[in-house]
Amino acid sequence: MTAIYYHPEAYTKGDTKLMGRNAAGDSFLRGYFEYAAPTDFLYTQISSTSHAQQFADTARSHGRIEPIQPFSLNDLRTAERAENIYFPGPDISAHANYRRLLGDTKWSLCGITHTTSSAYAMDAIADWVTKPVQPWDAVICTSKAVKKNVLTILESQRDFLRERLSISKLTLPQLPVIPLGIHTKDFSYNEAQRVSARAKLSVNERAIVVLYTGRLSFHAKAHPLVMYQALETAAQVTGSQVTLVECGWHSNEHIKEAFYLGSALSCPSVHVVNLDGRKEENLETAWACADIFCSLSDNIQETFGIVPIEAMAAGLPVLVSDWNGYKDTVRDGLDGFRIPTISAAPGLAGDLAYRHAVGIDSYDMYCGHSSSLVAIHADKLTRAFIELFKSPELRKKMGEAGRLRATQNYDWRVIIPRYEQLWEEQSKIRDVASKAIHDKSKRSSQPPREWAARLDPTIGFANYPTQHLTRQTLLTLNEKSAKAALTRLAKFKELKMVNYANYMIPTELELESVFKVAEMNLPKGCSADTLIAAIAPKRQPYVLRALAWLCKLGLLRFS
Repeated sequence: MTAIYYHPEAYTKGDTKLMGRNAAGDSFLRGYFEYAAPTDFLYTQISSTSHAQQFADTARSHGRIEPIQPFSLNDLRTAERAENIYFPGPDISAHANYRRLLGDTKWSLCGITHTTSSAYAMDAIADWVTKPVQPWDAVICTSKAVKKNVLTILESQRDFLRERLSISKLTLPQLPVIPLGIHTKDFSYNEAQRVSARAKLSVNERAIVVLYTGRLSFHAKAHPLVMYQALETAAQVTGSQVTLVECGWHSNEHIKEAFYLGSALSCPSVHVVNLDGRKEENLETAWACADIFCSLSDNIQETFGIVPIEAMAAGLPVLVSDWNGYKDTVRDGLDGFRIPTISAAPGLAGDLAYRHAVGIDSYDMYCGHSSSLVAIHADKLTRAFIELFKSPELRKKMGEAGRLRATQNYDWRVIIPRYEQLWEEQSKIRDVASKAIHDKSKRSSQPPREWAARLDPTIGFANYPTQHLTRQTLLTLNEKSAKAALTRLAKFKELKMVNYANYMIPTELELESVFKVAEMNLPKGCSADTLIAAIAPKRQPYVLRALAWLCKLGLLRFS
């Protein structure tokens, strides 16, 4: 079993600032509920009770009938029963710290890469080197290229620590490559829908419709000028009527105007239609009316790229840049064409990293500057458009090949079992490690489970007090009787300056037991060990520390 770490923001397609990870999270959760094997419980880690209800509502809407078992950091031990926690991002380090307080082998952690160029993502990856992540943890890399990027970050951090601290050993999570999935059945359109969609956009049957879907951002997604120019040339050479449908969204009016001016200058004979891709009805119109799909990502923010797979599922030939995850998904010459890219040689953009690191450039500007060093082979792109414009047969052949590939390799029906297989393998590795650690602990004493930056305050600040209250400390009741002490304590507990710490207060029965033993040993007093002897062994450490609280209130006096 696996618990899903659920926060609605990570699994919801918002109406305004929609990012790829939101769409991927929404699609994953639906796929998980539809295709994950039935279990006794559906576990979810949440930070708000309202999130638990949202998770349950989503599960029920997709036909899951298992009882929902939510848990938070307050009852994290529940994760032992779940055996694994899946996080919708790469930051598993904090959760590894939390787990360490209960035991490194108690459960496994599984994250996933989305964009790895942000400071947050890069810091999260570098943190694995010094945090208690384990070999039974995993972070799914969505493409081979992004795995190489992750390894590059880890190698750099390792080299720094080797120089700084002479480290010789690294313990890292597994880095399996598993692609994102889609629901291929969502992209099936018939001829009637095609005719209707073209009529809605006033596009005649002779026109060739080229589609782009996704964020419309020249600095953070895909620079459009090379596509505009290639479309214009291909339209002129073939004499084709060409409509470009840009179905996406602009972050602001400045970017929207930039796209308008760029297309007006570079492809004046191409009819450009803009649709808000955050609206489902616009997406359906765009997919149904298209003949060719084009996505020429040239940005380090792209790690996988889900839209070419969606286009393949829709039966469209795809024209993509030979970039990152597109290299894994689109077969050049079979599903469409992958157009070669070129970028500046490694080592020539240290100034860009510096400007971003110290805050001179925003993250958006860092991405924009980086993408300005990437180019797409314009002539090959133009020739690919010409070839597809001229041949309806080629478009059909590539579209059919892509549809079959998407269905067989990228549907959540296929991907979710790969997740489940990974989670099962993690559990097996953890079980072996847990047994080995258990056997070793029988032979030698083990160090306590600690998080160095969150130590038990009685350890971290042990040198602050004059002395420590131990089982041998002599304590004396400051009241004449146990009854008097309980009465005075009841009055204290009405005070806000006392009851704010209710978590630290023993039960009424435990307090009564302590006071009665203290009364029996008046006037000399007795050891703390004697005061707690009648308390259940499991509770004795909690009551022992609370004796200091009773001294704080003046009900007990220490020697």
